Amino acid sequence: MVRFVLGKYCRMFISWLRHIVKTATIRSYRSLLFVLLQLVRHFKSIVNGKEEDFREWPGNLALSSLPGTDQLDSKAAPVSLAVPLLEAPPQSSRNQGSRPQMVIQNLQTPTLGLHEGSSDTAFNTDFPPNSSASLMSSSVLKLNILEDGIALPPPLAAQDQTFDITLIPIIPQQVNRYRRNVRVDSEYKPVEVKKGPLDCSEEFAAIEEWQPLTQPEGALFFYHPYKRVFTDADARDPETAFKLATAVEKAYREARNVDILLRPSVELALEFMMEDGEEMWGYYFTDHERRSIFWFEDHESYTSLTTKHIELFPNKRSLPEDVAAEVKELVMYVQADSITSPTSLTRFTSDQIASILNLVDLLKDSANKEREHSVWIAARFMSIFWSEKFTNFCGQPGARLDVDQSLYGESNDYSKTIIFRFMNVVFFGSLDAQSKAFHKILVDERIVDSRWKQYMDKLNSDWNGYTIFSTVMLAVDISFLAVPSVQAQTPAILLSYMSTLCAMGSLVVTLLLVGQVNKSLRGSSAATASFLVGMSRSVLGFESFPLMLSLPFGLLIWGIAFFAAALSVVIFRTSGIIIISIGYPMWVAIVILAMWPVLAANGIHIGFLLRDWTRMWYWNTSLLVVYLWYRLRLWCWVTGQHISRLWYRIIEQVSPTVITPSHV
Repeated sequence: MVRFVLGKYCRMFISWLRHIVKTATIRSYRSLLFVLLQLVRHFKSIVNGKEEDFREWPGNLALSSLPGTDQLDSKAAPVSLAVPLLEAPPQSSRNQGSRPQMVIQNLQTPTLGLHEGSSDTAFNTDFPPNSSASLMSSSVLKLNILEDGIALPPPLAAQDQTFDITLIPIIPQQVNRYRRNVRVDSEYKPVEVKKGPLDCSEEFAAIEEWQPLTQPEGALFFYHPYKRVFTDADARDPETAFKLATAVEKAYREARNVDILLRPSVELALEFMMEDGEEMWGYYFTDHERRSIFWFEDHESYTSLTTKHIELFPNKRSLPEDVAAEVKELVMYVQADSITSPTSLTRFTSDQIASILNLVDLLKDSANKEREHSVWIAARFMSIFWSEKFTNFCGQPGARLDVDQSLYGESNDYSKTIIFRFMNVVFFGSLDAQSKAFHKILVDERIVDSRWKQYMDKLNSDWNGYTIFSTVMLAVDISFLAVPSVQAQTPAILLSYMSTLCAMGSLVVTLLLVGQVNKSLRGSSAATASFLVGMSRSVLGFESFPLMLSLPFGLLIWGIAFFAAALSVVIFRTSGIIIISIGYPMWVAIVILAMWPVLAANGIHIGFLLRDWTRMWYWNTSLLVVYLWYRLRLWCWVTGQHISRLWYRIIEQVSPTVITPSHV
């Protein structure tokens, strides 16, 4: 009997315990699975050697681990340029009663068991009575919680409006803020101002939680603090606001569907676009911790830097000390590189870099403070410097280290075709000189900004000189034709006419270059590069532009040469032998000296030629003298031998006929 009773109570206890365990397991499976997921992520981060990526983000803290009120009041210094996470939205803080300081992002986020639809993404209120979820008010439970820990208010309700939102991936450079061309009324009308202090609070009040903000350059944009969304679209319009809410909801839902982990520092940017009469919304996510942008779909992009995004939307951000120090380090390096290297990669001149450094020194006063102008300054400079590093393949095996270095197989030692060589001779070497200067400011179809201004200033100075010389040459030719002795010389008249035409051509080309081409070259770097690339489609390729720049100089030189020929005809046809004998050597010397710079510019040096010719003449003369001396000695020896033999023969023939005294 006792055993039966004990067995009955044991079965009751086991059944009761089983019921408790089953109920607790069913009601808390999401929390348990969430803890297991966090452990898996932790071990994964340890294996990957990135333990710093595992942090207890605000969205991953349970209510029992919330900091106290004193901890919330002490704001930590920012570690990135992301907009700080907000506390509870106004509607939830009004209903929380005794816990107004609760941070919405600090709610424990169920990462598993989420389904599509706004009703499925909300918290499940089926928690045990003694759990920490009972501290939440009903208004907080209505918030949509994404798996990244960002608390989103429910979408705007519009029962009679439905929109099919199309999202396309873009980059910050595609935000069409500077080309919207919004027209305003040119008529100024007086506005009635109510009595008392002017109150503009309604104008700057949030509309459907979209806060209107003004970028330092003056552009108006809107920011949703709880959805962490930036946009240039006018959220004050109810229809636009509903489209924005739908686009935001779709963007986050698509990111969740492809299992993208959105960090608390992630921000979303939306841009209204019209393509072929169809409305669509461009989007991109910005991860400030990793300093990159991303999308929920594959997208081909040239860049993924976040600095342009910060430059577009600098408000509500604080400038971290590390970022201010990084900007200063970049400027200091650029200044040192420009001082010590003539082929520095920087786009700024030395004076500009010094001014930038003085400006960056002032950013330390704005560190860890919410000042949008300082944030914009830092973002603008970082965008420029990082874009240069990206363009120069910094950190890659084929990184560009000198500004003259080509990365795409195009060497500055351009191929000199037969046409190029012929035109270079025709224009007295000016084509080659212009080509060398041109290839120093255009590398890989990109303008070298630091050299471009000096290059254009030199061109304008040269053009001014050509204009003056051409005008003087025209006056000289006309005056020369008026000389009576010239009118009787037909060759001189013909050469003078050709000189006049060349001088006039040089003047006209120079004026056209100043008036037309100079405008195309004074635009932005991209417009100038586009103009030069367009000229490269001719026969000479990129050498077409140097050829065009060589025209004023070449025509002016030909005008001078024809005038010199006409003057020579007059001199040598109308002068006596004495004048010709004196003028001819002088004329030859002048021609040689005039050709000296042309030959030197093309690598032909008269001094070297004279030295080599002198050495060759001396060597040949020495050999000739030695040879002649040897031949003379040989001839003298042979002649002496012949004379000796002849003398002996004469003696032999004369000696028998000599009569001695004994015979007498």
